[in-house]
Amino acid sequence: MRAFWTTVHRWAGLTVALFLIVAGLTGAVTSWDHELDEWLNADIMRAPGRGPLLDPMTLRAAVEASDPRAQVSYITLGLEEGHAASFLVRPLKDPATGQPYALDYDNAFIDPVTAKITGRRDSQAVSMSRRSLMPFLRTVHYSLHIPAFWGTDRWGYWLMGGVALLWLADSFVALYLTTPRRLKKPSPAAPGRHCPATHWLQRWKPSWLLRWSAGGYKLNFDLHRAGGLWVWAVIIVVAFTSFSLNLYREIFYPVMSLVSKTTPGPYETQTPAPFGSYIAPTLDFTQAVEAAKVEAARRGFSTQAGGIYYGGNYAFYNVSFFDPANESGVGGMGLSNIYIDAREGSVLGAYEPWKGSAADVFVQLQLPLHSGRILGLPGRILMSLMGVMVAMLSVTGIVIWTRKRRARVAGRRCASPAGLSKSAIN
Repeated sequence: MRAFWTTVHRWAGLTVALFLIVAGLTGAVTSWDHELDEWLNADIMRAPGRGPLLDPMTLRAAVEASDPRAQVSYITLGLEEGHAASFLVRPLKDPATGQPYALDYDNAFIDPVTAKITGRRDSQAVSMSRRSLMPFLRTVHYSLHIPAFWGTDRWGYWLMGGVALLWLADSFVALYLTTPRRLKKPSPAAPGRHCPATHWLQRWKPSWLLRWSAGGYKLNFDLHRAGGLWVWAVIIVVAFTSFSLNLYREIFYPVMSLVSKTTPGPYETQTPAPFGSYIAPTLDFTQAVEAAKVEAARRGFSTQAGGIYYGGNYAFYNVSFFDPANESGVGGMGLSNIYIDAREGSVLGAYEPWKGSAADVFVQLQLPLHSGRILGLPGRILMSLMGVMVAMLSVTGIVIWTRKRRARVAGRRCASPAGLSKSAIN
């Protein structure tokens, strides 16, 4: 049985290894995406204006006036002096061709005091330039930046979600393979000196240790086995949340709804528009924000409206409430959302951290757990280290397979008639 599971672990590990190296290293970097992005792009993300902050809708009008080909899809509502407000835009259709304009950007930054555009960038660009580096790495992390084809842009999500599921299952196989083999005969221990559990743990102990002076191959093997044991529990969390986030609509939420009571929101109840199409809203951004603020006051939200998004693939506005001074904490449990129908202005639902059924809270925890932000700064540090560990475990696994394969090939050559003749001549 152990030989069977060893084969399963070998081929499952090799299947996901390269994907995990990419996901691990990009995850280690994107744990600090906000800080790194501001450092790389300080020239457009810092605003020189000082004084009273303008109304966000005034800034929206300035962004659209700066380029008649573009329409705003996300508005920063939580403005800060000295920090450029981030706006997402989508291309309008060219009346001459009936096709969307070809914009070379989708993200505009504007000074909230002077309404001056500080810069633009394409956050979807396949580019390692400082402008696009952090958005590029984020997209690679969860979808490998696989482009849309055959009417959907979900291929990368499905691929990485499938990799996460295989990784999750293989992690349990790997744990089993580190455990001691069963002894054919009981160990002749003196009566009363060792209980079976203690003896089993003593035999398992070497699997947790590194043999620093035993040579390169054995150290590589120990790093793979012991390293996996040290962080096994965190690997399970990361693998599971990777699957749940990437295959949320396809598998995770439907299964959760079958096994426990959930409170569906519009993302769960509405069917998105066909890829590439756009549902024009009847309601304006201003009306949606006001409706959301009324609902937030009724629910007793303690944070202010930080942003509003309308993508057009669903017929509702998503108004987010968070502390703008702690935007990096939004990935934890510091974010609330209110969903406003884009045609009628009615409240379609809300997302409130730590509210709802046990299943609702479990669903809410997926991103905070995956990013480590549930634990604040220590959690982000942990996830950066985990990214490096995942890459290391994948590399050491490939090295183990390569060395063993080389030995098997050499053994077969020596066992062949040609190999035996050559040995006899030598």
